This record gives sequence, C-alpha cells and structure tokens, in this order.
Amino acid sequence: MTSAEDFDRWYADRAASPLADELVRRTLALPPGLESTSMLGGAGLDEVASALGLGTGRVLLDLACGRGGYGLEIARRTGCRLVGVDFSAVAIEQARERSGGDFRVGTLTATGLWTASVDAVIVIDALQFAESKPDALRECLRVLRPGGRLAVTCWQAVDPGDDRVWRRIRELDLATQLPEAGFTDVEVVDRPEWRTAERRMWEESLDVEEPDAAMVSMQQEARHVLSGFDRKRRVLATAAKPR
Repeated sequence: MTSAEDFDRWYADRAASPLADELVRRTLALPPGLESTSMLGGAGLDEVASALGLGTGRVLLDLACGRGGYGLEIARRTGCRLVGVDFSAVAIEQARERSGGDFRVGTLTATGLWTASVDAVIVIDALQFAESKPDALRECLRVLRPGGRLAVTCWQAVDPGDDRVWRRIRELDLATQLPEAGFTDVEVVDRPEWRTAERRMWEESLDVEEPDAAMVSMQQEARHVLSGFDRKRRVLATAAKPR
C-alpha cells in the first residue's frame, strides 16, 4: 500500500476488526486501548516518549499518525498538546471520533503547519512512504522550533544493494540523511530486540482461523514480511533542530 486510497480502505477494515487490534496490542505489549498502525511495541514507545523531553505546554506533531494511538499515549503521559497529520482522511476521522483532538489531513512533505510551531515530531514506522525522504525530513525541521526534537522509528536494509528489499526501505539512511537535512545531535541505533515481538505478531496472525477483512490483509502482509524478515534491521533515530 502506498496511496491514501489504499490506506483509507485499510483503516475502514481495521475499524471493524477488534480481533486485529487485540492481537497487535498483546504481541507488541502496548498499553490497553492504544490503536496501533505500526510495529512499534511498548518498550519502543517508552524510549520514544523519553527522548522527546515533552511536558505541559509543549506541542507534539505525530506525523503520519494514522488513528493517532502513539501520539495520544505520549500526550497522556506528558501533558503536551498533540497535533496529528496523516494523508488518510479515514484515519483522521477515526482519530477525531476517538479523541476529539487536533487531527488534520496532510502529508509527510506538506504538513500544512506553521514554521517553528511544534516542540517535537514523531514519525513512527512511516518515513518509507515518502517519495522523497530528504523532503520529509526538511519538513520536520521546518515545523520544529529551535531546539525541538525529532524521533523516527523505521526499518533500513541490512544490505542497501539488496534489491529484494522494497526500494523505499533501501532509500533510508538516516545517519546520513538527518545531518544533510540540517539536524544536529543525531543518533541512529539498531533495536533488534523490537524485532522479536514484531516476528511474533506476524506469526500469530497466520494462526487466526476464519479471518475478517483486516486479518486477511494482515496475513497477506505477514507472509510477505516473514519471507524477507532478516533482510531488514530495526532503527530508532533521534535528532534536534539547531538553536
């Protein structure tokens, strides 16, 4: 899936499938009620939230937020104000219905937000969908206030020359791309332990009998992901906008 229309259908199916959400929350050890649209587990969420340094009066942008689950949880923990942006109108409507929060339609490269208007940005498992990774990172830099923090979770190819890995994953090289976009205090670390829960989620999804539409989609993705699971590595990147 790459288009907003693809994701609109995906989110519509997921809304009718409590089974899929329960499986994801359980295998990834997520907080009760968090509606995930990615593979970031509870331990990763703790690490991302800690890296942002947020508190009351600060503003967090959850970019490519989906249904808003991760941003809403960080806002609950820290007292910050949340703005969510996603290119799926269906996801944005679901996020608004759930929380009544500030969720808007926009893209990774055109958020529609004012320059220097937020204190932190998270991009959870979505940067690969940007046609231009440098443009997406520059948009994150633009909307951040000086000193603001960025946290990105994603996958990168173990071998960037391995054309069995999806092109948009092979294009990710955050250790190079973040400084080139203008960020400082860049740290990119592997998180192989996150992959254990991710593998378990995919494997357990294949055991579900009589799946609904959302589970059928998950099972199709599981077969594809597991066939090349060891060709990708899990990455957490953090960085700051210069003061």
